[in-house]
Amino acid sequence: MQTYLTLVRRELGSHFVSWTGYVVLAGVLFLLGLSTASLLQEMNAQENDMPLMEQFLDTYYFWLVLLLATPILTMRTFALEKFSGTFETLMTAPVGDLEVVLAKFSGAMVLHVLIWVPLFGQMLLFRHYGNDPTVADTGTAASTFLGIVLLGMLYMSMGCLASALTRNLNTAAMIAFALGVSVFVLSYLTFGTSLQPGWRTELYSHISIIEHMRDFARGVVDTRALVFYLSATAVFLFLTLKTVESRRWR
Repeated sequence: MQTYLTLVRRELGSHFVSWTGYVVLAGVLFLLGLSTASLLQEMNAQENDMPLMEQFLDTYYFWLVLLLATPILTMRTFALEKFSGTFETLMTAPVGDLEVVLAKFSGAMVLHVLIWVPLFGQMLLFRHYGNDPTVADTGTAASTFLGIVLLGMLYMSMGCLASALTRNLNTAAMIAFALGVSVFVLSYLTFGTSLQPGWRTELYSHISIIEHMRDFARGVVDTRALVFYLSATAVFLFLTLKTVESRRWR
């Protein structure tokens, strides 16, 4: 356990001794600021009974942050180690491959959670100055945070796999971005088949991250979504582990 925590601290430190962590935080704050301005314009233009978190999802700033931040946060996990020549040193240390994979994934997840903390500060401002406690109630905020964590687990695991496949940071970022966009685009299949009952509609609904986040933003926690994110994350981490272990076969 101590080795795992040491590796997590090492992973977090690698982001904040360079420009990566600060640039991502600054970019997220900028996009959240734009989302605040967009929400204010919509709320002043017309009344809307939609929950505030769901309105935020409809601005697409959430998805823009997710799709752009994930490749940047995860491209360094394995690719930088390979590029700098420290990967073999790390893997010959008295640590297991699984510990390394989980530590790098955990470090990326901590950063993912940190970049979304300002969102809840934004919701509190709307609640305070709007004089309406129901704007961002505790239950909805908690379910939305759960959705953000689960979605982050999926995207960070895909990013770790992308980084493990190459030693080039730009290539790792492009692979992670392509995987993230693919999962996002698949969500739109739900809208094309929503009026056609059948197994395809059920399947598309099960993998639609857009529909999942809308449910979380409404305060609805579906166990099917929990199973999907946890199992998909486990699959990508397993593939990452096998990719790391493949160095022994060469």
